[in-house]
Amino acid sequence: MAYQRSAPYRPGQTEPYKISRSKIDLFMQCPRCFWLDARLKIKRPSSPPFRINSAIDELFKKEFDVHRAAQTTHPLCETYGLKLVPFKHEKMDEWRDALRRGVQSLHEPSNLLITGGVDDIWVNLEKNELVVVDYKATAKNGEVSLDADWQISYKRQLEVYQWLLRQNGFKVSDTGYFVYTNGKLDAAGFKDVLEFRTKIIDYKGSDNWIEPAIMRLKECLDGDMPAVGTAAMGGECEHCAYARARTQLTLEALRK
Repeated sequence: MAYQRSAPYRPGQTEPYKISRSKIDLFMQCPRCFWLDARLKIKRPSSPPFRINSAIDELFKKEFDVHRAAQTTHPLCETYGLKLVPFKHEKMDEWRDALRRGVQSLHEPSNLLITGGVDDIWVNLEKNELVVVDYKATAKNGEVSLDADWQISYKRQLEVYQWLLRQNGFKVSDTGYFVYTNGKLDAAGFKDVLEFRTKIIDYKGSDNWIEPAIMRLKECLDGDMPAVGTAAMGGECEHCAYARARTQLTLEALRK
């Protein structure tokens, strides 16, 4: 079956419409921005890609793939007392490829094809239970954590992956892990070397919010453009605020 990927959503369409994990997060942040993206293909201004973060992701994958092939525990996991090994599965490369496929599940009540590209999956062999893992990288003073309000997006990301794997028939642990690496800023100089400290942060997720969110998202798709959005952390969506202010200034300039 061919699924729609890039065309705008058409209310009443019969073919499944693809909704990525990031689009679910966009909807949770601002339904108006989501509606403009899905219905009119008017996207939020994008930030430059974080090439160093992407490189670290790729190197983490290569590193854990060595242990995936050997079905051994990574030394970092051993340090944290985690008896987990990287999950070995024929679809692993497919599940990681968010642009082409990722982990997919057709949500029949909404006729939406939900997708997401995982960074990694580990497995508890004793419980035959999958564990969702996400790689994160930054460079900051102090220890990394998941305490900031804006990191709710990280948590929702992991929970969507857990939900998707469950929809594909897998037993999945509520507890997932962030392999979070932090560039050291206390070195004497650069000298073409950037050192990192990596830690594993556990997070107990819940996917209870996902099904209701998908149904609200579908109602949004089928409805009129929502009112100016409110950001998930409180206050007006900064993208909506910018668009409104620019429109107002343009109209005022035309009146002069």
